[in-house]
This record gives sequence, C-alpha cells and structure tokens, in this order.
Amino acid sequence: MRPEPAGCVTSVQGARTALALLPRRRPATLPGREPAGRTVTVDREHLARYDRVCGFRLTDTLPATYPHVLAFPLALRLMSAPDFPLPLAGLVHVANRITVLRPIDAGTPLDHTVHAADLRPHHRGRQFDIVATVVADGVQAWRGVSTYLCRERRGERRDPGGQPERPAASARWTVPPRVGTDYAAVSGDHNPIHTSRLGARLFGFPRPIAHGMWSEARCLAALEGRLPERYSVDVAFRLPILLPAAVAFTATPAGTGWDFTLRSAGGDRVHLTGSTTAPH
Repeated sequence: MRPEPAGCVTSVQGARTALALLPRRRPATLPGREPAGRTVTVDREHLARYDRVCGFRLTDTLPATYPHVLAFPLALRLMSAPDFPLPLAGLVHVANRITVLRPIDAGTPLDHTVHAADLRPHHRGRQFDIVATVVADGVQAWRGVSTYLCRERRGERRDPGGQPERPAASARWTVPPRVGTDYAAVSGDHNPIHTSRLGARLFGFPRPIAHGMWSEARCLAALEGRLPERYSVDVAFRLPILLPAAVAFTATPAGTGWDFTLRSAGGDRVHLTGSTTAPH
C-alpha cells in the first residue's frame, strides 16, 4: 500500500459527511466488514503545527494523541457510511482510551486500521466504540478506543463518577476562541460546534466549544517529561469548554501514573477527568 501524507479531511470526505447528516433509514447493527486501513507518512510540518496548538514540545516522537488525528479520516469515513446505524450529527465523544506500546518516530511509515465495536444501550441512547490501531515496523505501537454516545432520548443528566476532589491547581490556562478553528485545521474535525457560533447554537451551546481531544492533548502536554515511554491514558469528557475560557489543570501522582482533572478556573465545572497507568 502506498503511504499517503497525514493531513486534513478531503473535500470528498467532507461531501460524504454532509450526506451522512441527512435523515434516512438506517440498519440496526454495526457494519460487519473488515477494518478499514491505510498507510500514512507523517508530515513534520503538520506535526509541528499540531504540537503548537496542543502545547507539546517539538520533537520527532509522536505525542500519544497524534495517531488519533492520523486515524480520524478512516473513522469519519466509517461513521458517515450508508451502512452505519447511527447519524453522524449529534454524536458526542464521551470517553477515550489510548495505549502507547512503544515510542513512534515521525519518520516511520504507519499502518492504520479502524473499526467500530460494541454497540450498546445507554440510559440516554446508544454508545459504541471506534477502535484504531497503529503498526510501525511490523509491530503494534499504539491503540486508541474512542467511545461515542448517540443521544436518542431525554433523561436526567447523570454525572459519571460524581464530583472529584478539588486539590490546588497545578496550572491555569487561558483558552482563546481560536482553539476551535486551530485544532480543526490540524485534526480534520471541522464539526461546526467547534468552529461556528451559529453551528454551536444549533446544538444547544451558546458559543463554540473546544474539541475534547484538544483538551486531552493539552493535559498530556502538561505532563510531558513525567510520563514513561509506554503507558495508557483513560479520559472521560464531562462538561464542554465554552470558548473563550479560563481553566485549571490539576495532576496528582497515583500508583504507577497520574490522576488529572481539567475544570473551570472557578472550580465549579469539571470538563475532563483522566488517569495514566503503566501498561501490564
């Protein structure tokens, strides 16, 4: 398979995404076909732009969240396909798990595969996972599981895990309005809830909101130098970050890794909770 450079979503994918937003009859189960795959080479200029947007240092080793961006075109193609059982519009990214099995050098061609798994009921609709893997030099180097919720009914909002304790903030960040458009440009995720005030209002938000994966990446960037070469990170996306915003990041040692939280600077809104662990 000929390697292709990493980049943003193509116009063809954009057209498919737009068609996927139209109402239509859908199958009841996830597609049963083989995982979609492609081989990519990392564009170092693109990687540098991603690093800057998310706060990572500029190195040739890929940040843990960068392979998610490389796999996103395949995931988008899968979720916007005619045989996908849930509409793309309104899907909510509620959780993410990444396992870094070995460091990945930017000069290594990467084989990606993506498939959907575990369509299951939820008290507000249905959930499913998008599972992505990266193979480098013939060895699996990375795995990501993104959990999405399709909200199909109203109900009492349940706060997963309750309110975490509020230790002193490790850092405070100002999140400018351009984070939505800047991250969209490097990730290919141009969902209008992140880039357009009108688009955000159509989905019930007064202003555009930050991408959940930007929030996760920004937290991991704050932990650079304190994470091992091999680790797993689990994140739950809680309340959205309305742009612009002031947020407080807290990280505390926990076992073999870290527990971390991203909340509003006032401390009353939890945006993200996460933890890192050394793989078994």
